[in-house]
Amino acid sequence: MPKTRIIVCDADLSLATVLTDYLVSRGYEAEYLEDGKQLLPTLSSAHYDLLLLDIQQEGVNGFQLLKDIRREHALMPVIILTAKTDREAQLRAFQLGCDDYQFKPFTMDILICRIEAILRRVRAQEENRQRVFTLGDKVFDSVHQTLDGQHLSGRQSDVLLLLCRRPDTVVERHFILSEVWHEDNAFTARSLSVYINALRTLLAPCGYRILAVRNRGYKLVQS
Repeated sequence: MPKTRIIVCDADLSLATVLTDYLVSRGYEAEYLEDGKQLLPTLSSAHYDLLLLDIQQEGVNGFQLLKDIRREHALMPVIILTAKTDREAQLRAFQLGCDDYQFKPFTMDILICRIEAILRRVRAQEENRQRVFTLGDKVFDSVHQTLDGQHLSGRQSDVLLLLCRRPDTVVERHFILSEVWHEDNAFTARSLSVYINALRTLLAPCGYRILAVRNRGYKLVQS
C-alpha cells in the first residue's frame, strides 16, 4: 500500500522541519511549505491525504486560505496547528471546514492519534464513495467494469477509477502502480503505459483525455 502523504504548511521552519521528520519516522510520506501563497498550487499539482495548516501565515490571511482550500479541495482533511487559542478563531476555523484544531505547543504522539482518527474516518468514507461516473455522453461503471456497456479489464477499470476520482488533478504514477499493481518497477511502469494508451482510445469519443505529466503521473481532463 502507498504511504499516506501529509503536507505541513507552517511559517515556523524549525517546527515544520521537526514535525515533518517525525511524521516520516512514523511511516508517513511528509513534506512542508513555509510560504502559504504556494499552498493552493501545490495541492493542485499532486495528491495529498491530509494537510496540517498553521492559520497564522505571513502575507496570507489564513482563514481565507482555508476557505479557498475547502472550495477547491472539498474532501481533503485539514488539521489546524496554531497558537491562536481564542474561541472566535476556533469557531471560525470549524465553520470554514477544518476537521480538527490543535493548539501549539502540542504533543507529537497526541497529534498522531488525531491524524489517525481522521484518516480512519476518511478511509471508511472511501468505501462508500462514488463508483459510477458520467464522462461526456457515456457512463463508466467501475463496479461492473464497463464504459457505456463496453467491458473493461480489471486493471483498465482500476486505473480509470483512480483518474475519475481526481479529475483535473495529477495522479502520481507511483500511486497508481501501488494501488493497481501493488509494486512499482520498470515492468509495471511499462504495463501502465499500455493501459493508459488503451484508455485514451476508449475515452476519445467521450470528449476526455488522459494527459501525461512528465516525471510525475497522469491527469484526466475534458477535451
